[in-house]
Amino acid sequence: MIFGMSTSTFTLIHVLISLAGIGSGFMVIFGFLNGKALAGWNTIFFTTSLLTSLTGFFFPFERLLPSHILGLLSLTALTIALFARNVFDLAGGWRLIYVVTAAMVLYFNCFAAVVQLFAKIPALKATAPTQTEWPFVVAQGVVLAIFLVLTYLAAKRFRDQTSPAR
Repeated sequence: MIFGMSTSTFTLIHVLISLAGIGSGFMVIFGFLNGKALAGWNTIFFTTSLLTSLTGFFFPFERLLPSHILGLLSLTALTIALFARNVFDLAGGWRLIYVVTAAMVLYFNCFAAVVQLFAKIPALKATAPTQTEWPFVVAQGVVLAIFLVLTYLAAKRFRDQTSPAR
């Protein structure tokens, strides 16, 4: 039981929140690519990403896992992005920091999604049972490459935007 819910119910809620974070995160990146700060999507993205990271720490565990480290990295990037937006109003270099850290949060969410896909889908698990085999490495490499390109383009195109993403 986690928060009075069965582990499977809690897992389902965590997954749904994660998917909402990924979907809204792509909308935020789409906004950046078009030089726009989509305030509503930003709010949904940061809220769901925060909840994704926080709920991940409530699953039973006996030792520090890579998923916890990823959650801490995501929370750190989220914090920096929120400071860039809400404290520094995206002034000067904070605009670039905001785009990069927001993209990092989305990347971390997608990285975790790929891990879960390879862990839960039998056909994928068969190709990479320990998640060190080439299909897993290639999949994560493709995700990373996509995010490097998206982040570069988003940072370049969002820099001309003049109003903060509130």
